[in-house]
Amino acid sequence: MLKIGANVSIAKTGLLAAVQESITYDASTFMIYTRSNRGGKARPIENFNRDEALELMKQHNIIDPVVHAPYLINLASPVANTWEYGVELLREDIRRTEYLGIQYIVFHPGSHVGEGMEYGIKRIAEGLNEILTGEETTWVCLETMAGDGSKVGNRFEEIAEIISLVKHKERLGVCADTCHWYSAGYNIVNDFDAIMQQFDDTIGLDRLKVFHINDSKTPFDSHKDRHENIGLGSIGGEALKRIIHHELLGDIPRILETPEGRYKEEIQYIRGEIEAPSYLK
Repeated sequence: MLKIGANVSIAKTGLLAAVQESITYDASTFMIYTRSNRGGKARPIENFNRDEALELMKQHNIIDPVVHAPYLINLASPVANTWEYGVELLREDIRRTEYLGIQYIVFHPGSHVGEGMEYGIKRIAEGLNEILTGEETTWVCLETMAGDGSKVGNRFEEIAEIISLVKHKERLGVCADTCHWYSAGYNIVNDFDAIMQQFDDTIGLDRLKVFHINDSKTPFDSHKDRHENIGLGSIGGEALKRIIHHELLGDIPRILETPEGRYKEEIQYIRGEIEAPSYLK
């Protein structure tokens, strides 16, 4: 079964709301934030209607959901208070993810804010060494970035180096993003097999746990993170369909983060149930 879903809401009823929204898209997986994506105080995770949501997932064959940690986490920061806040926030979100029985949590590695890539890589590893105990039941996934600003994790080599410096690396995975890869200079449209081989040689395909699916508003190698609806961007719908169905991705969850709330049509298009979404006609 193709695991395809979208970033959905936890409004009012928490995990239950996410499952109910996913059912309306006929999705087979989904992604949530367990608090605002900007961080801040979180609602008690015990109020997320976990058991009812998990039962509803079983009824609708929805599996392997994903949690995304807040953007505010910056483990590469040279500012002590910012780094410490990021450590505590990610540690807490890992616990919240585990309570929900979800096995993947994704986070953005961070920005070195002018201190340089080497500093940022070491700082992120330091943060993960502070957080991880080795007893986690979830995969903590570093998301690959688009190359904008002072962000760390744009190149496969940067992600690999972070992982190499972490003691409990057995709990680390990677989340890819089609928009980020294309914008960072990985030509997934014309050379996806070669890119995947490069990923395997540098990081290892066994660490690829989640794939975010987005078209790109900006051209190849633009170093800008601008998501677009499937088929409206520079990657294109046909290329994204080839990537999504590629055998090397196996059964990992594919998560749409596209704008405009067009998830139902995009999922139908990806599955081949419609020739094109209405916004392309």
